[in-house]
Amino acid sequence: MNNYQSHVLVLPEDDANRQIANGFILNSNVNEPAIQVLPIANGWGKVVALFKKNQVSEMRKFPKRMMVLLIDFDGTGERGSYVKSQIPEDLQDRVFILGVLSDPEDLKRIKKKFESIGTGKLEQIGETLANDCSNNNTNGLWGHDLLKHNKTELARMILSVKPFLFNKVNEE
Repeated sequence: MNNYQSHVLVLPEDDANRQIANGFILNSNVNEPAIQVLPIANGWGKVVALFKKNQVSEMRKFPKRMMVLLIDFDGTGERGSYVKSQIPEDLQDRVFILGVLSDPEDLKRIKKKFESIGTGKLEQIGETLANDCSNNNTNGLWGHDLLKHNKTELARMILSVKPFLFNKVNEE
């Protein structure tokens, strides 16, 4: 990854979130060199701590870097607000907080409603989420009750990353 070109780093809370992020990258519409999944943080609080310790200064050094903080909301909307309050104001337009309302494992149980997630493995779920992003479809899997709270953040992220993160679809 070239730090001087537009790119996204994903900081996942746990292994389940890492698997979803890896699946996102596996989608054929994603420009893989422009995104990297960092090692898991082992807790949403550690996502915040690692972001502040390791990424704030790096983001200021590399202005084309964007971050996705991938956390479990554990059923509370306040978590997203708290995490956002920990992001320095000068970086807020380049940091996105996304995650499942409860726990990522809960997404496996909705496979009957969404054929696109196949067997319901977390990587397949990540691929489906990437496909929805590349097609501007925030009402597909992203519209499910476990993910719809991401709508505003997702729209903001798609506007910022789509020009470089997604391969052009339907090229002539």
